[in-house]
Amino acid sequence: MVCALGAAVCFGTATVLQAMAARAAADAAGPGSGSGGGPGGDAALLLRALRQWRYIAGLALDGLGFLLQIAALRSLPIYAVGAALAASLAVTAVVAARLLRVRLSGVEWASVGVVCAGLGMLGLASGTEGERAGPDALRYAMLATALGVLVLGLLGGRLPERVRGLVLGLGAGFGFGVVEVSVRLVDEVSVGALVTNVAVYALVVGGGAAFLALTSALQRGAVTVPTAGMVIGETLGPAVIGVVCLGDRTREGLGWLAVAGFGVAVVGALALARFGEAPD
Repeated sequence: MVCALGAAVCFGTATVLQAMAARAAADAAGPGSGSGGGPGGDAALLLRALRQWRYIAGLALDGLGFLLQIAALRSLPIYAVGAALAASLAVTAVVAARLLRVRLSGVEWASVGVVCAGLGMLGLASGTEGERAGPDALRYAMLATALGVLVLGLLGGRLPERVRGLVLGLGAGFGFGVVEVSVRLVDEVSVGALVTNVAVYALVVGGGAAFLALTSALQRGAVTVPTAGMVIGETLGPAVIGVVCLGDRTREGLGWLAVAGFGVAVVGALALARFGEAPD
């Protein structure tokens, strides 16, 4: 659980640091040179942001967070890790309030507390990871899902504007969920085993496709809707798969507390959905 919470802190803080670096890069370039100028403007802005120490620090935190996520998934049920990762929105909110001077409403401060309470309940109720290896069909299902998210990310711009944000957000959530499940399906880490394990390819494709879909969603509309879709997609599905296919369980007699804690943490995260991308 310490690793899962550490990953949430890393991801949430990285979002704010990268937002600060992107803002500084846009200010240095002068008016009219922001990311609204098309792919060329986006690429130039990214190159300028990469010269900012905050952006590099954010990327380093993302990498550390991913390693902590893997460590957590190797010892905790997926439902606990998924809820903890959703809590990165609470971290972004608190850090943004401090570093970006973002004003949080009373409801949002209460939501931060709700997320923390839900995670505390999960921490008390969570058992160890399930011992089932998972059927081979699950590995291929994860790869098929990852490829589907990749296609969705590539073609997302053609979706009707009314549903685009939600669909792309859900797709990103499914992609991140593929990563969570696939980590559990990697039994051996030798070169030969990794090359022949379908779950490894699902993990790589799913992670890349999720970032593509989320980036497309955030660039094409409000942050709140795609972020809410992402939270739902990356928590509910993987949690069910962990319990049904991989044997994830709770502490004896505390199943009700785990369900309640999961629900409370996810609802609190949804209330903080506007922090899926640090605000200006």
